[in-house]
Amino acid sequence: MSEAAPFREAEFLPVDLDVQRDGDGTIRLKSRVPLDVGDANLPRAIAARALAMGDKSAVAWRGAEGEWVHLRYDQLKREIDAATQWLIDHVPRGRTMILMAGNGRAAAVLTVAAWGAGVILCPVGPAYGLAGGELLRLRHVFAKTDPAVVFADPHPALAAAVAAVAGPEVTIIAADPSLYNRDAVALEEVLATEPTDAVAGSIDAIDPDAVASYMLTSGSTGLPKLVEISLANFAANSAQGLMSIGRAAGWGDMMLDWLPWHHAAGAGLLRATLLNGGTIYVDGGKPMPGLFEESLRNMREIPVAYVNNVPLGYAMLVDAMEQDAVLRATYFSKLRLMLYGGAGLPQHVHDRLQQMAVAETGHRIHMTTGYGMTESVSGCMTIHFPTDKVGIGLPAPGLEVKLVPHDDRYEVRLRGPNVTRGYLDEPAKTAQAFDEEGYYRTGDLAVFHDDAQPEAGLAFAGRLAEEFKLSNGTWVYGGQLREALLKALAPHVGELVLCDDNRDCLGVLAWPKPDAPDDLLDLVAEQLRVFNSQQRGGSATVRRVALFDRPPNPGANEMSDKGTINRRAVLDNRPDDLERLYAALPGDGVRAV
Repeated sequence: MSEAAPFREAEFLPVDLDVQRDGDGTIRLKSRVPLDVGDANLPRAIAARALAMGDKSAVAWRGAEGEWVHLRYDQLKREIDAATQWLIDHVPRGRTMILMAGNGRAAAVLTVAAWGAGVILCPVGPAYGLAGGELLRLRHVFAKTDPAVVFADPHPALAAAVAAVAGPEVTIIAADPSLYNRDAVALEEVLATEPTDAVAGSIDAIDPDAVASYMLTSGSTGLPKLVEISLANFAANSAQGLMSIGRAAGWGDMMLDWLPWHHAAGAGLLRATLLNGGTIYVDGGKPMPGLFEESLRNMREIPVAYVNNVPLGYAMLVDAMEQDAVLRATYFSKLRLMLYGGAGLPQHVHDRLQQMAVAETGHRIHMTTGYGMTESVSGCMTIHFPTDKVGIGLPAPGLEVKLVPHDDRYEVRLRGPNVTRGYLDEPAKTAQAFDEEGYYRTGDLAVFHDDAQPEAGLAFAGRLAEEFKLSNGTWVYGGQLREALLKALAPHVGELVLCDDNRDCLGVLAWPKPDAPDDLLDLVAEQLRVFNSQQRGGSATVRRVALFDRPPNPGANEMSDKGTINRRAVLDNRPDDLERLYAALPGDGVRAV
């Protein structure tokens, strides 16, 4: 069987790269292909698509008995129009609606309705309300946005959080009003509102350049910032994705998605599917212990041509597929394109995926990236050319990439119609985030796969925020080292954090996989000795290792909804683990390497 990837050149953006080199070593990249945005009035564009799709399924989710429940495009449009009318009647234009919902009917309808009514949408992860305690992050968001209305999924803890944070002037929309000890408007009442001509008038009056949404950053270094995003930003990013990989991704087909719609990547997939008339199946799982089984169930049942996932999700998937022939067969039966985002994909995970692809299909599957962040709306750099290397690709149309020399790497900066104007009520942080030419400072580092051939794309080379110094002044390049260690500690270590700033040596705290052997710590210590023998200098030589006995806690900001680990939050939340790792004499559960 051939291993050649069936790269369909006509389905991808052609590589037509403009490269400019400044005298100070700065390199500027952009595609010569012009960006074609189309209609930036997204409520109007989605309404037009819904009319054309008629009774085709738009969104599907699991019902109480595990069956798939479908919301057709004609129903979706009717409910969006109803919710838009209700917002016009009850919420002044320019005020904010907080949407604290998982993926599903309410999130899809209220998102588009808010835009159509000129209400600024602020999607908030349900974890903000489920965390308990003093609800500091949720209070921060309410204080920043001063919402006029809020919707939260029907969960007692979410209702209690909303009741604790929302003042009496805030209107509550609820799928189950009985959860509240105050007046709340039933969601079904909102969706039963009779639309008038005011809906079309409100949509026509939209200024695509006005702020339409506040998207939250991860808050990895404190309380989240609220990124101001316009419909013009959203539309530009959607067009970038469609032009770069959209024909291969086939967003007009079936999608299976767990990525949360209140984050950049998941929201982008929802927009792309609705704009292109596809069907999005809501995957109620995610790459976390106890939840991934639901994702595997759905992947055994729903074959798709395009998969969008984070590196941790792919790592867990390859482990599962190696043991499950049915899952492998279904997963690869229609697959044409895989995308990863949120972090750099380890090369060894990529290689294992491709080995299985060849075994199942006779060829490799094209793998791309969705490099971007909340401030760029979503992915705006992709691998739209044939390659067997992981990386962050090349800029989509309309995006300008500025590469500023940083040791033997480059700091990545972005400018374009998809990039935010800044943060809500944070002028100092906004100014700090952009350079003197208006480029957004991503904080990411990259290198060319081939310095002599920029068209081969860029590779992720770490984050400035993940790099730290040991007490001897030596820098630890956290992003690159973490990837190398995960490969070295396969197959029984699922995740790890590097330790720690201003310590006298480099340490590792690791999470074992569920099927890890009882003597894992000794095995890991031996793997690290082999790893160390191949390193030069203390910045990449691990001297202490211990295992966590508790999984990452999303409620404590240790893991994002996308499955990425927040190193600093983990170490700040677990000082006892850190201290036992660095005790003068290593005790039980710690190994000196």
